[in-house]
Amino acid sequence: MAQLDVYPNPDRETAVLIPYVLDIQSDLLGALPTVTVIPLIAPVAAELLPILRLNPKLMVEQQALLALTQDIASIPRRLLARPIANLSPQRDEILAALDFLFTGF
Repeated sequence: MAQLDVYPNPDRETAVLIPYVLDIQSDLLGALPTVTVIPLIAPVAAELLPILRLNPKLMVEQQALLALTQDIASIPRRLLARPIANLSPQRDEILAALDFLFTGF
């Protein structure tokens, strides 16, 4: 499990609208039983207009998805299957979204 890995959403009830989650937790905390994730949704499923800095568009398997950074959650690590992608190339946009969420800058 690596930071910025993308996993299928393990919650069957929400997986239709939120097909993937993005692991944002530091690899240094890999022994914790939970992992912090950002939900990823298709742009057409967004209820509100995205805030570009808060909700960056991320590419997962040639599909554009929005990061719902404001909906960060912690889930049991054991629920996550194999990652389907790693978004390290988009690290700057993801960290900028987290910075904007926490500091407003």
